Amino acid sequence: MKRVCLLLLFALAALPGDDLGVIDFPNSGAPAAQPHFIRGVLLLHNFQYPQAERAFLEAQKADPGFALAYWGEAMTFNHGLWMEQDLDKARAALGKLGATPETRLAKAPTKREKGFLGALEALYGEGTKGARDLAYMEAMRQLHQQLPEDLEVASFYSLSILSSVQGERDFRTYMRAAAIVQDVASRNPRHPGAIHYLIHSYDDPIHAPLGLPAARAYSKIAPAATHALHMPSHIFLALGMWDDVVASNEASFGASNGRGYHSLNWLAYAYLQQGRHRDAENMLVKMKQAAAKDPTPSARWYLALMRAAQVVETRQWDAAGFAVDTTGIEYSAAASDLFARGWSAVEAGQLQDAGKILVAMRTRRAPLVKIAAGPVCHQPDFSAGISPNGLRAAAVMEKQLEALIHLKRGKGPAAIALLEQAAKEEDAMALDYGPPIPVKPAHELLGEALLAQGRRKEARAQFDLALARAPKRALSLRGLAQAASQP
Repeated sequence: MKRVCLLLLFALAALPGDDLGVIDFPNSGAPAAQPHFIRGVLLLHNFQYPQAERAFLEAQKADPGFALAYWGEAMTFNHGLWMEQDLDKARAALGKLGATPETRLAKAPTKREKGFLGALEALYGEGTKGARDLAYMEAMRQLHQQLPEDLEVASFYSLSILSSVQGERDFRTYMRAAAIVQDVASRNPRHPGAIHYLIHSYDDPIHAPLGLPAARAYSKIAPAATHALHMPSHIFLALGMWDDVVASNEASFGASNGRGYHSLNWLAYAYLQQGRHRDAENMLVKMKQAAAKDPTPSARWYLALMRAAQVVETRQWDAAGFAVDTTGIEYSAAASDLFARGWSAVEAGQLQDAGKILVAMRTRRAPLVKIAAGPVCHQPDFSAGISPNGLRAAAVMEKQLEALIHLKRGKGPAAIALLEQAAKEEDAMALDYGPPIPVKPAHELLGEALLAQGRRKEARAQFDLALARAPKRALSLRGLAQAASQP
């Protein structure tokens, strides 16, 4: 595998290319539709969904009977790795091609094009989102089995595998996806989807070294895609390469016209790891201003996470002072906001206020857990604030806040017991990517509590565990150094 990755890196470095990557997608569309269609597929692979939608609409204007142009438009409404899907818009896009699946399939002149359309009928058919994702993956598997040399089929099949886990990352599934697009990348080193999906497949501290060649290459393959400028930082962050995380997200945010909230969040976190607290605070101010102008759930989600990280990483407890509207956002961010406010209250000696915040956390999470465990909700439902991993993270933060209250009251044994439970629960969570949620890693907080009690050996073990989950994280490194240096 190492030799394959090195060969891939050299090949990528040697080839010039288009600003969105290079693909070969034979189809039955009219010549006038081709530039728009190919650009749309390239944008799909780079997760530039609004731009891709516009490209496919232009392809439809150039050739109104071009079936795959409607397939492409419908594809822009499924963001599998983000667990987002606009089912109504997707069905409306397909409806422009024909009123029924049979009518639509009849307008696809080749077996290959019928295969792409048929798979989409499964994705946007009946049933829960989770069931439809699995049906789509199976349809793409069958198409890949029929057309094993088709790089586009392989790439979209790999993405369907990654999307099938519903936010519950498991290594076996991710390695299946990686094996497919590793082959695509070896045959077309400038394929943006293959390189992009390799990064997602290897996006955890254990496998990240395998993704480093793709991370180094992706921004060169598709420099016109802001997501491609950001995406290498997934691997860099998993390896604790903070200078690279900063460079990647500075480039991505700079190219986003101020709308790259995702890059802004990652940039602020990387600044915090570098000790550039003022720079991180400036990013938080930018996000606060953006959320005031654009108070969407997405903007407020990022604002809540960024403010919580600023508080936790710098211990600037007064940074928790301004209010963040967390209504309608996925609960892990809301819980992070509450946790940061609760910890700030503890440090200010306002234990009654901290206790009220703890009650609010429990009260808000309880109904979400019931919905997630119900017979209908078998997949994340971000519109309802539900993500299985996010709910687990929220439960961890509740135990952490209760432990901090106990510590402030001098109840050390009870606090340590709670923090040990929190660490076990965090260990049971799927490894996620990006800035940590829980916003305060559980082993790190346990290590700090043990260190404060003079239990250096136990504290060192906890910091080691924290660093295995989040390599080169600044506060874990500092705690480890303190545990090693204290007599």
